[in-house]
Amino acid sequence: MHDSSTAGTGNTARPSRRTVLAATAGLTAALTVRAGTAHADPPADDRRLSSLVSRMTLEEKVGQLFVMRVYGHSATAPDQADIDANLKEIGVRTAAELIAKYRVGGIIYFTWAHNTRDPRQIADLSNGVQRASLGQPRGLPVLIATDQEHGAVCRVGKPATLFPGAMAVGAGEKGREALHRKGGGGRRAGGARADARALGRISGAELRAMGINQDYSPDADVNVNPANPVIGVRSFGADPEAVAALVAAEVEGYQASRVAATAKHFPGHGDTAVDSHTGFPVITHSRELWERLDAVPFRAAIGAGIDSIMTAHIQFPALDDSGDPATLSHPILTGILRGELGYDGVVITDSLGMEGVRTKYGDDRVPVLALKAGVDQLLNPPSIDVAWHAVLKAVQDGELTEARLDESILRILRLKSRLGLLDRAPYVTRAGVDRTVGTAAHLAAADRIAERTTTLLVNDGGVLPLDRGREPRILVVGADPASPSGTTGPPTGVLAAALTGLGFTATALSTGTAPSAATVDQAVTAAQEADAVVVLTYNVTAGSSQRTLVQRLLATGRPVVAVAVRNPYDVAQLAGVKACLATYCWTDVELRAAARVVAGRVSPRGRLPVPVQRADDPAQVLYPIGHGLTY
Repeated sequence: MHDSSTAGTGNTARPSRRTVLAATAGLTAALTVRAGTAHADPPADDRRLSSLVSRMTLEEKVGQLFVMRVYGHSATAPDQADIDANLKEIGVRTAAELIAKYRVGGIIYFTWAHNTRDPRQIADLSNGVQRASLGQPRGLPVLIATDQEHGAVCRVGKPATLFPGAMAVGAGEKGREALHRKGGGGRRAGGARADARALGRISGAELRAMGINQDYSPDADVNVNPANPVIGVRSFGADPEAVAALVAAEVEGYQASRVAATAKHFPGHGDTAVDSHTGFPVITHSRELWERLDAVPFRAAIGAGIDSIMTAHIQFPALDDSGDPATLSHPILTGILRGELGYDGVVITDSLGMEGVRTKYGDDRVPVLALKAGVDQLLNPPSIDVAWHAVLKAVQDGELTEARLDESILRILRLKSRLGLLDRAPYVTRAGVDRTVGTAAHLAAADRIAERTTTLLVNDGGVLPLDRGREPRILVVGADPASPSGTTGPPTGVLAAALTGLGFTATALSTGTAPSAATVDQAVTAAQEADAVVVLTYNVTAGSSQRTLVQRLLATGRPVVAVAVRNPYDVAQLAGVKACLATYCWTDVELRAAARVVAGRVSPRGRLPVPVQRADDPAQVLYPIGHGLTY
């Protein structure tokens, strides 16, 4: 997860688990994918890889286990501010120095670490990282990773192709005719499955062209808690069978492009009301419920040949009553994931800097305990020096055996071999970037997928589509949350520009996620000069002033269209709204699709992949899974 920028504010009232689970009960037929099919037979070159491991020093072995952040756009010549940040947090000046000192086996790219300015720069950085590692005595290539989930979590922005996020894909339909077919998760997953596979294939090809060979996607969590502050729209939905189908499809797409996919967050982070970045969530599911809910997408990922699985910093007493986070749990990672599910691929921790894994143990104990639990890759510890030396000392003192390290290193080298990194120079070219990243065909595919995801929840009296003859002047108001990578400006402005391009005269007025009384008054005054109003909402709660804004806009008598740009649960808080869309994110591709739906250029096709409960009675479902209108 390790993406603090994704934390949002869900509804403050804790919903009934029974209600949400009951809403999915009819859609959870047993998944037929068998566990244990992935990596069942060791690769043919195991002997070669084992020989390579045997020649490594203990220090090199320890380094191979770590995937570390580093600041800067260049491996050898970052900006001075990034050099200063590296010296402060890591004790080195550059990525090249990090590799030389700790022999790390992986690097993770972040936007905030200034690693991802543009595709050509990313390719140059990747080449610099690989050059630095290949120049070491053992000459091993690096696994370069990032979180390119799309939607709310993206590290590589434009001109790369940005797709709708997971919940939007989960809402997708193949076409209008699918709206009339009966069925449950299989119906929703049918067309969306092709979209998920295309997303993985295209995104994987673009990442690979930039030298990124491991993506921490897809999110395999089943989001059954509307108040989940950290998963939410990053999940494909609340129906485990549908989520499983989409996870498997995206895995197939990424790995067809020779990018390692990563299913996260095992054993399942979808029913938490606490963000593991800042707290220590507890999952109270029974073992039986885990089997038929949380485990289903991970079984599907394993059946699809997933290259890596990321752990969750959550406590799951039904699976391990020790009180340890799953990341440090031998019963969960070795007993269940390795033993019962038969997975022998790479297991990577979520970020070791998150509070959920640091609550019980110090930073020197966490990496050692993770390895004892069955982890292979140690992601982004707060201090690489503390963590690296802790693992080294644990081996020297006999707490960890060198043979235990060898098991993980062999899995890591198998992955590098499958990705072709060991058999050829792992370099990329700017020409390859130009041929692959953000092509017209890729961008068109993203637009088509987005059009299939926009979900019309309410349309009383036929408010939508708006008519540019009757309603030429549109005011776009509402929340402008911090934008994920790939947006060209505030969401209100992006949507207004898209509507103007479709023949309306649209103006934007940002009112924020917590508008003041004066801001609400300003929006109401502006609305009186418009023919229609589109208001963007973002995680509306019972006490949110966003509700006040919507009510005041409705009182003007102008047609009001609410667009929930993150959680679709907003609609339950917007009493009296006669038109409401859900886009599941606020990136350009989703907002452009919403504009085409508002203007009637395309028909809404999306269907809710999660149930929406009543605000006044959370025991009742307002809109079930599969709800969605069209025109």
